[in-house]
Amino acid sequence: MRNMLAIIIPTIAPLVLSFFLSFNLSLGEPTYEVLTKTQPPAVKGIYLTAYTAGDKVRRQQLVELINQTELNAVVIDIKDYSGRIFFDTNIVLANQIGAEDVRIPDLKNWLAELKKQGIYTIARITVFQDPYLAQQLPEIALKAKSGGLWHDWKGLAWVDPTQKLVWDYNIDLAKEAVKLGFAEVNFDYIRFPSDGDIKQIVYANLDNATFEAKSKVMADFYQYLDESLIFYPVITSADLFGMVLWRSDGLNIGQRFEDAAPHFDYIAPMVYPSHYPSGFQGFANPAEHPYEVIYRSLIRGEKTLKQANRAKLRPWLQAFDLGAVYTPEMIRLQKQATDDAKGEGWMLWNASNRYTAGGLELN
Repeated sequence: MRNMLAIIIPTIAPLVLSFFLSFNLSLGEPTYEVLTKTQPPAVKGIYLTAYTAGDKVRRQQLVELINQTELNAVVIDIKDYSGRIFFDTNIVLANQIGAEDVRIPDLKNWLAELKKQGIYTIARITVFQDPYLAQQLPEIALKAKSGGLWHDWKGLAWVDPTQKLVWDYNIDLAKEAVKLGFAEVNFDYIRFPSDGDIKQIVYANLDNATFEAKSKVMADFYQYLDESLIFYPVITSADLFGMVLWRSDGLNIGQRFEDAAPHFDYIAPMVYPSHYPSGFQGFANPAEHPYEVIYRSLIRGEKTLKQANRAKLRPWLQAFDLGAVYTPEMIRLQKQATDDAKGEGWMLWNASNRYTAGGLELN
């Protein structure tokens, strides 16, 4: 017994000591800081490209719009469809392949300024549509059966969603976003390709690319991402196709609403009315019926959200002309539909970042 104690005590003593040293002995309180997620307000945001965010004149105009209206948030690209990273990062792989294209050199300071003004900041990361990473590391890219990299109809290469290195690369980027001062990280293109000759794709770790198999890969990724960021004081959100609220087969891209809802704080379905097919819900042109399309879509997620007991719905709304001219009244109708369906805020998408006060409430 004495021999056993002689072995055990030196082993556990440092652990016991470290336990007591982690507390303030005079006050009996922890000396470490407990980091908690700060729940955001009902976000009313606009999307900004890195070019816009890096243009001090243009971004100031949009900040003024935010301060003059009900808007209270910005969604800023830190990695977009090009695969380039728009700030000076310490990620080893990004530096090795030269992924940086610093378009927002003062990003950290600007984020601090926005926070002082009460503007909520969201970092947007395009995940699996990453032609730059695919070209630099073809071994983790989607391949074509005919040889070489596979490309979608736009000529863009994708990284392979089954490759864990790709998962870690984007999670590292999310962690960098937290250090910069972003309050939230938004993940887009968390899916398999939807256009292009997808039958010609060769996956590294997916022999049978069925709807179910793709959905399982994405479900595993959502869980892995969630577990990797669990100790970081950051809100997470996921951009999903609007049709995930209507179908649960994965859409052949691996996206199922019920898989994502337990692992993100917000689900951001892209319920752009122009993106629904003719005949949807009996509408010849769904783009002309923004209220009906958005309201009917969002209310379908209520049961899944209750079961997941975590995510809330915060949709992307259409702020561009497609299928119809989107007037201020159509912006207002989309907002109203979101409120009526008990959505937790909304975000406006305009790829060119052309926003006006039309359809917005003034302060």
